[in-house]
Amino acid sequence: MDVSTAVAQRISTRAFKHDPLAQSEIRDWLTAAQRAPSGGNTQPWRVIVVTGKARDEIIAKAAGVLKDSPAGQPTDRPIYPKDLWEPHEGRRRRVGEMMYEALKIPRSDRAAKLAWFANNYRFFGAPVAVFIVIDERMGHGQWGHTGMYLQTLALLAEERGWGTCMQECWGIMRPMLKEHFGLGATEMVWCGMAVGIPDAEHPVNSLRAERADVDEIAVLKGF
Repeated sequence: MDVSTAVAQRISTRAFKHDPLAQSEIRDWLTAAQRAPSGGNTQPWRVIVVTGKARDEIIAKAAGVLKDSPAGQPTDRPIYPKDLWEPHEGRRRRVGEMMYEALKIPRSDRAAKLAWFANNYRFFGAPVAVFIVIDERMGHGQWGHTGMYLQTLALLAEERGWGTCMQECWGIMRPMLKEHFGLGATEMVWCGMAVGIPDAEHPVNSLRAERADVDEIAVLKGF
């Protein structure tokens, strides 16, 4: 598979088969991803990979958090900026509408929407989950490099026939995850990533988010 194909076909996979992924395959995948770009070669990322019982423990703890506080735990690093502006807010809302349309969940059915959203905290059935850890003392550049690492993981997964879903939703569980994983005083979980074999028959995986036309985001000068 070439890079262009991997980029074009990658989606946020939200339904997975239960087929396990071998530890040797995961190690090979992580080893390959270590070639991700890293300014100054700082490699500011760290990952925690869970499957089996370790994965189930996280799911159970997440359910406990949501039972006590449906909005999750307090965080000083929200997923989106407060009062997200246009065109970004419109794009965010539109992809949500597209997802619920694919699932045939009516816009007015709030209970069904919340029930579906809870699948985030079960990794959408994926057998493997990756948590991306970064040191809070890192600057904006290192956060950017860690994002490039995430993209590298996603594209290498495509090459292997796997699907991924980058899950910033785990940001509302940071205190729980920090304690559970025994992270260092200045470490935090940035986000999660669900990993596994996509369930191609599930309607949610037919969703392909719209992207802005290149003329909306690019200015080319001097050509």
